[in-house]
Amino acid sequence: MFRIFKALIFLSILSLACAGGGIWWYAHRPITLATDNVDLIIPPGSSMRTAARLASAAMPVYPDALVLLARMSGQDTRIKAGSYEIASGVTPLELIDKLTRGDVTQQELTIPEGWSFRQFRAALDAHEAVAHTTRGLTDAQVLELIASAEPGAKFDHPEGLFFPDTYLFAKGAADVAILRRAYRAMARHLAGEWQRRAAGVPYASPYEALIMASIVEKETGQARERPLIAGVFVNRLRRGMLLQTDPTVIYGLGAAFDGNLRRRDLQQDGPYNTYTRAGLPPTPIALPGLAALQAALNPARTDALYFVARGDGTHEFSASLEAHNRAVNRFQRRGG
Repeated sequence: MFRIFKALIFLSILSLACAGGGIWWYAHRPITLATDNVDLIIPPGSSMRTAARLASAAMPVYPDALVLLARMSGQDTRIKAGSYEIASGVTPLELIDKLTRGDVTQQELTIPEGWSFRQFRAALDAHEAVAHTTRGLTDAQVLELIASAEPGAKFDHPEGLFFPDTYLFAKGAADVAILRRAYRAMARHLAGEWQRRAAGVPYASPYEALIMASIVEKETGQARERPLIAGVFVNRLRRGMLLQTDPTVIYGLGAAFDGNLRRRDLQQDGPYNTYTRAGLPPTPIALPGLAALQAALNPARTDALYFVARGDGTHEFSASLEAHNRAVNRFQRRGG
C-alpha cells in the first residue's frame, strides 16, 4: 500500500513537472505571424480572457493557455486597453507583459497655431489611424457632440475653441475624442490666462479675449511681436478706433478669398470686416496658441496705434498716422 502511495506521489510530481515544463516551453516559444506585424486593439474594460480571445483571432496563440500563463505570473487583472503593434517572434510571456504594461502604439496629429477649425477637421478626416465618427457632420452637429460631454460648451461657432497642439492617441481613437481633448485644453488655457490678465484689458469676457488672441495669432508669427500687436489693438479698442486688420476680412471672405485682398474687399461690409465695423468681430478667426492668448491678456504697454509689415516677417510700429504713412511708403509702396 505504501509503495502504491509513493508511486502515486511520484506520478503526480512527474505530471506537475511535465505540465510546468510545457507551460515554460509555451511561455517562451516565439509566435510566428503571417506578416511582420499585426495590430491588436484591446477595448476599454476588457478582461484577460477577452484580450486572449482577441489575440487568438489575430495570431496563432491559445487563449486558455494565455489566460493560465497570465494567472500564474500574477498579471491576469492588469490588462490595459489600447492599440498594440505585435511583432513576429514575440513570445506569449512577452505578449502578456506588453498588454499589462500598456505598451500601446502611439499615433499623433499636429494642429499648428493659426489653423482654422476647417483645417483641423480636414486633418482629422485625412488621418488613417483615426476612427471617423464626425465625417460628414456639420460644425453645429460636432459642437453638439462636444457639448454632450463638456458642461459649459454652449457655442454657436466652433472657431477658436480648440487648442492647437500635437495630440498623441492610440490607433482607432475616435475623432470626437480628440476634438474633446482639444476643446478641454483650450478651455483650461483660456481660463488660466484670464485669471492672470492685466488690469483694465477691454474685454467683457474670456471669449472676447479669445477673439483678440486669434487676431494676434494671424497678424504675426514673431513671438516677440505678439504683445506689441495686442497692445496696438487694445489701444485702438480703448479709443473707439476701427481695428482695420486684414486677417478678419480674409476670414469673412471664406472660400471666396483667392490669395489677393483687394480694395473692394476692404470696402464690402460684413460682420468680419474690421474696416467697416467697430470693435471685435463676432467670433475668433483661427485657433490661437498659448503665446497669443498670453499676449491678448497681457498686452505690451505702448503708445503705438499702427503697424505695417516690413517685408521680412516683422512690423514697423507707429504712434501717429503721419509716422505710419511714412512707414507704409518706406516698406510697401517703394518695396522697402
